[in-house]
Amino acid sequence: MEITGKIDEVRKQVKEWRRQGLSIGLVPTMGYLHEGHKSLIDRAAAENDRVVVSDFVNPIQFGVNEDLATYPRDIEADKKLCSQAGADLIFHPQPEEMYAPDFSTYVEMQKVSERLCGKTRPTHFRGVCTVVCKLFHIVMPDRAYFGQKDAQQLAVIRRMVRDLDMDIQIVGCPIIREEDGLAKSSRNTYLNSEERKAALVLSKAVFCGEDLMKKGERDANTILTAMRNLIEGEPLAKIDYVEMVDADRIEPLTKAEGRVLTALAVYIGNTRLIDNFIMEV
Repeated sequence: MEITGKIDEVRKQVKEWRRQGLSIGLVPTMGYLHEGHKSLIDRAAAENDRVVVSDFVNPIQFGVNEDLATYPRDIEADKKLCSQAGADLIFHPQPEEMYAPDFSTYVEMQKVSERLCGKTRPTHFRGVCTVVCKLFHIVMPDRAYFGQKDAQQLAVIRRMVRDLDMDIQIVGCPIIREEDGLAKSSRNTYLNSEERKAALVLSKAVFCGEDLMKKGERDANTILTAMRNLIEGEPLAKIDYVEMVDADRIEPLTKAEGRVLTALAVYIGNTRLIDNFIMEV
């Protein structure tokens, strides 16, 4: 496995793989990799001849007063995980490699990016779409792999690929959870022991909503109220949103029908965590 921070070196390697007729999978990450990321790399390695992992804390997807400066980083641990999972190349650029001092071109989306996380993080998906578009142009993958934990991000990327006619297959992969149910996230490291226990309220709310739908409940308000009541019972939790939307259009639903995304964002202390479930009904 190799690692480089230079766009030209990635393109040179990709060109050689293409010359050999090899397929390429891309796993975009912000580093500080965990078992959730490993599951994406494992799948990419199983479905492609070569795998590129981008390891880049993207500054333009962080808003004012968000955690860019404190976002966890550990490239040595990332290298070890990538090697074990079967990655062939890590792209680990510095911000100045990706964004020139006078950088002024962005990929901006409407509608799909405006609800859920987009409501309280209005510039977030502009940063996500821009960096992912750049990565797609640099790596030119056949397939790119994203986790369902960031379900709105997955919907946004799929819409971008469709709207801009990109010849890339977007592969969504299941949420990976800790043994006690908490969705794996790099931001879990921010939690102290008391907050870590409190954070279980997210997965408990997800499992509550999922169970209600499995039992036949279809009224969105009934399901969301049960989830909110559970979260509000945790003193350390503060709700950002709990919503039910169409999983592809990210439009609100009053009744669960079709491909349904029920998603939530909750502050545990100062740490904002997300979780969700998707169900076909």
